[in-house]
Amino acid sequence: MPETNLASDSPHTATTERQSAFASLRHRDFRLLWMGQIVSVIGSQMQLAAINWHIYLITSSPLALGLVGACRAVPIILCSLMGGVLADVVDRRRVMMTTQTIMLVCSGILALVTFSGLQRAWPIFLLTAIASAAWAFDTPSRQALMPMLVPLKDFPNAVSLSMLVFQIGLITGPPLAGFLLATHGPALVYAFNAASFIAVIVGLALMRASGKPERSESEVPGISLQALVEGLRFVWRTPIIVQTMTLDFVATFFASANQLLPIYAKDILVVGARGYGFLAAAPAAGAIVAGLMMARLGVIKKQGVTVIVSVGLYGAATVAFGVSRVFWFSLLMLAAAGAADTVSTILRQTIRQLVTPNNMRGRMTSINMIFFMGGPQLGEVEAGTVAALIGAPLSVVTGGVACLIAAILTFVRAKNLRRYEQ
Repeated sequence: MPETNLASDSPHTATTERQSAFASLRHRDFRLLWMGQIVSVIGSQMQLAAINWHIYLITSSPLALGLVGACRAVPIILCSLMGGVLADVVDRRRVMMTTQTIMLVCSGILALVTFSGLQRAWPIFLLTAIASAAWAFDTPSRQALMPMLVPLKDFPNAVSLSMLVFQIGLITGPPLAGFLLATHGPALVYAFNAASFIAVIVGLALMRASGKPERSESEVPGISLQALVEGLRFVWRTPIIVQTMTLDFVATFFASANQLLPIYAKDILVVGARGYGFLAAAPAAGAIVAGLMMARLGVIKKQGVTVIVSVGLYGAATVAFGVSRVFWFSLLMLAAAGAADTVSTILRQTIRQLVTPNNMRGRMTSINMIFFMGGPQLGEVEAGTVAALIGAPLSVVTGGVACLIAAILTFVRAKNLRRYEQ
């Protein structure tokens, strides 16, 4: 399939009519990526849940749970900018095949050392950091590749379905992990995740579309500081991108409750490993419903206001979860938070991709990763530290309140975002 230069098309050509919820799956190359990601993301979410449970079993420390977030955040912050430059210079498919292989090896090693009777946390921290560094190179290439796989009219649908993949992984992976953790331990979970990366690698190998970035004849490709600065300058001079990234970072930094779920499952709600699996999957239950609705609606009106309101609802649901002592209500509030976060994420990603030219998408995505992934991962450190000082419930509640305040301030001050409507 020929490359589609999204930046060269007018956004006004996008249809505002309702379409099939799976319209973008008509395109073979996107379908290959989407199906491979389903398998891989399920495995990855199983491993994320298993790592948190494993660390807490080994250490019984909220602070150690927070350090898992640091091991993910630091490599992302250090490597994502270079990952964006690389995605705008070399074949994005080849970058992804390399990074997926590295993550496969990390999970395989983690499975082997755990089967051998791992009793210390440092190998988990180390392998998590290496895999996160690979992921920092993988994500800019994947997001920059996606607009090349579908035409403009199907791109909002493709974004919604891509988010749906992660929600399928979130709703399926943690319960499966909880079952395996309760019956076999974490090693089998790590082994399954290692095998799951093969699905993406095969899908990438079967694609027909080129993964090479489009360039003008006068543009000289190369990995350089100048290319990095050019990407930073573009983002800084595009207010709508700055505002969506800042809101994302602040909200996820303060409202990261997921890292404390092992404490809620084991000590507060007293539901054990299986209950932990359902708690970890609950945000995805709401997110899948929201993702399917967004895929069905396609382009919606008043995207900017909808983003801000969704972030506010995310904070409110986080507060309600923090004070809950009833298992079913906790599940409901986590589902509400997942739904609100999905609506906000789909719209933010669509806005950023549509205002960014193709030759800048890798760098824009890598800069966004510092906010999109740095926020929640650093937020896990914040949540674990605050929980160690004042307890997990207060840590979650204060984070949700801070998220609400961020949404209100954004509505008042971020005029470009508030007024944005495609």
